Amino acid sequence: MIELMLSLVMKSQRTFTVVIERDEDGYYVGTVPALRGCHTQAKTLDTLMKRMREAVELCLQSEDGGGRSSLELVGVQQISI
Repeated sequence: MIELMLSLVMKSQRTFTVVIERDEDGYYVGTVPALRGCHTQAKTLDTLMKRMREAVELCLQSEDGGGRSSLELVGVQQISI
């Protein structure tokens, strides 16, 4: 029975991409592009990732599933102008 429950939990696990930026005050800002409105901030990366987990869980629990998007993050590029 425990193995079945563990198997169900593992199958339902999803992976999300977190985009991390640093603002002018030195705070890290994390955003999950696949979940509309899913973002948080923290002073350290460790704290940011803990808060991101909480933010993702809350977004998934919301009525519309966090406004799920079919977009997949492909990459980040920089340009100089």
